[in-house]
Amino acid sequence: MKIQFSDFLNKKEKMKFIFDILLNKKTKMISHMMGKITLAVIKPDSVEKGYIGPILFHIVNAGFYIRALKMTDLSKRSAKKFYAEHKESLFFDSLVNFMSSGPIVSILLEKENAVEDFRTLIGDKNPIHAAEGTIRKLYASSLEKNAIHGSDSNQNAFRECLFYFSHREIFW
Repeated sequence: MKIQFSDFLNKKEKMKFIFDILLNKKTKMISHMMGKITLAVIKPDSVEKGYIGPILFHIVNAGFYIRALKMTDLSKRSAKKFYAEHKESLFFDSLVNFMSSGPIVSILLEKENAVEDFRTLIGDKNPIHAAEGTIRKLYASSLEKNAIHGSDSNQNAFRECLFYFSHREIFW
């Protein structure tokens, strides 16, 4: 009688096992890029106003390589999961509603010192305080509708890239 490894797992355990293998593969592919990747998300307000092209121009012009890009709708459930670290904040519900209000464009970017350089490129969260020439100064209309999201640390960049992209969607 031939016994297979899968004979010892129920359906839920099999799914978790397969997911863990896929996640590990995806994690290994991205982990070697730690410090060289960041995630950008062009928010619904910028997509609606037609700012995708101009924002991408600024990003590429600043020396970033686009390794993955997709336009999608973020469900409220996914927005809650993505912004879970802000769950206790007063602005959480408003943020979730806004981010799920229309299409977004998620972008995996590569460059040495990616997170810090991208944060400089996009500017302060509040466009009033953003430096001249930054993406938020040029395209944001308010603190909430601030045009673009950028990872705030290497660890968050890693986590956020895994949230939005599968290994098959990333082109090194």
